Amino acid sequence: MSDNFKSLSRQLFKMTWPMLIGLLAMMSYQLVDSAFIGQLGAKPLAVVGFTIAIYQLIIGIQVGLGIAATTIISTAIGAKKFTHAKELAGLVVGTGFFLMLVVTIFLGINQTLIVSLLGANASLLPIVADYWTPWLISCWLGAMLYFGYSIYRAHGKTFLPGMIMVLTSIVNVVLDPLFIFTFEMGIAGAAWATVVAFSIGCIITYYNILKNNMINLPQHFIEIKTGIKKLFSFMTPSMLSQFAPPISALLATALVSSFGEIVIAAWGLGYRLEFFSIMIVLALTMSLPAMIGKLKGSGDYGQIDQLVKMAAGFIILWQLAIAVILLLSAEPIATLLTNDASVSAILQDYFWFMPLSYTSLGVCMIMVSACNAIGRPAQALLISLVRLFICYLPLLWIGSQMAGITGLFIGASLGNLVAGIMSWFMYQKSMQKLRFEQA
Repeated sequence: MSDNFKSLSRQLFKMTWPMLIGLLAMMSYQLVDSAFIGQLGAKPLAVVGFTIAIYQLIIGIQVGLGIAATTIISTAIGAKKFTHAKELAGLVVGTGFFLMLVVTIFLGINQTLIVSLLGANASLLPIVADYWTPWLISCWLGAMLYFGYSIYRAHGKTFLPGMIMVLTSIVNVVLDPLFIFTFEMGIAGAAWATVVAFSIGCIITYYNILKNNMINLPQHFIEIKTGIKKLFSFMTPSMLSQFAPPISALLATALVSSFGEIVIAAWGLGYRLEFFSIMIVLALTMSLPAMIGKLKGSGDYGQIDQLVKMAAGFIILWQLAIAVILLLSAEPIATLLTNDASVSAILQDYFWFMPLSYTSLGVCMIMVSACNAIGRPAQALLISLVRLFICYLPLLWIGSQMAGITGLFIGASLGNLVAGIMSWFMYQKSMQKLRFEQA
């Protein structure tokens, strides 16, 4: 094993593990948050349900800008343009501040119309009125926090963001019962707890960004214009790629639901397990872009290839291990997750086919992240669209028509497998173009 390989693997591990811990902490607080709100009854839960689609829109904009920020700042750092990197960070925060402010104000003004269009009845509107404003404030603060994380990740520093994610999750869990039950704020208390937690996170994050001199404002209008143009050229396709998965999920759910409530229940449980099993992939997609961006800025394409192959190889081995564990323990896990024998039986069938395909799903996600990082966001968007609308959904439908429920799982698994292979070749094509342009 070469010294270069060891160095890259150590750096990748160092950047990934804080993100993994942070993501686990955030998932845990969201589950606890849902449990507390669930104690308030069906109506508050329904109100939260109506925010899911809107939240996906906000997350799409937020992550799109965050991906663009990490890519362009890390590339500038790799090219040793440190002043430019600071100015880009200033543009990211300024653009994100006003963009998310406009979005949240618009959603706040039109809250009644929005939830009514989503199907809320009149009895839910007073609860929406209590919850909507603090929830939107928490969304805005969460976006600002994410932009701060993106600046840190662009500098190759993930420890502080990861620990702040843990801290905000703990604060949220502690304040939830206090605000919801002790102060009798109801569902609004859950949102205000998140506002307090994210406010603390923002103070710590931006204090350290200023302290470490990571941000500056551009001095000339031409620099602002050029920077914003570059930012949006990356942000737009990255943002669109974030909207593709929820659309695909809606279409897949509609298809699966045609087999009845038992199948959709098993599918939903399997989908949650999928999210847990690809947690390490999500953490890698947050740490890889900064490393790739710096290597691109310095023109070291050989190391980019080595880094991407290393990440893809690790994901394949990791997900294979997860698949074997799920397969060997399918019956006890299914029994633990549901006491319905019919749902349990279908979930066990799910374990026979789907977890194995998470290897290719993971590779596909890594390739999307890599394409964004090398400055090919349009190619990253294309990979996402091909995976979902050319591979996954068509094969899901074909499988369901040919072999019913089992065919549904086989089709989805094959869709992930084909998408992973195609994404690898599409990434390689992007790297060839990049080398040609550089030459």
